[in-house]
Amino acid sequence: MTDLSQLLPGAEIVGADGVHVGTLDHVDNGRLKLKKSDSTDGHHHYIDAGLIAGVEEGRVRLSAIGAVAVTLEDDAEQDPGEEDRLEEGLEETFPASDPVSAKHIS
Repeated sequence: MTDLSQLLPGAEIVGADGVHVGTLDHVDNGRLKLKKSDSTDGHHHYIDAGLIAGVEEGRVRLSAIGAVAVTLEDDAEQDPGEEDRLEEGLEETFPASDPVSAKHIS
């Protein structure tokens, strides 16, 4: 696995086929945050660090080809505690003691 602390801002991110995917802004919660300047919609996009195949000559090479890597990008800002809060909200809305059964759901 790649040591994410060694990735430098401004590094080019390329697909397995060498196609430019983006430029690294920084690493954020185990994801590569790409610069807005590479985006067609004016937003930061993210690529999961699990797609990193290696770092070669300052370039981050992904295990997916460029066209596929772009489809795997995530442009949502992820709040680290958001998922937990959503789950808590569901528990408050639908407590485990609620006697709702599948036969009541249509």
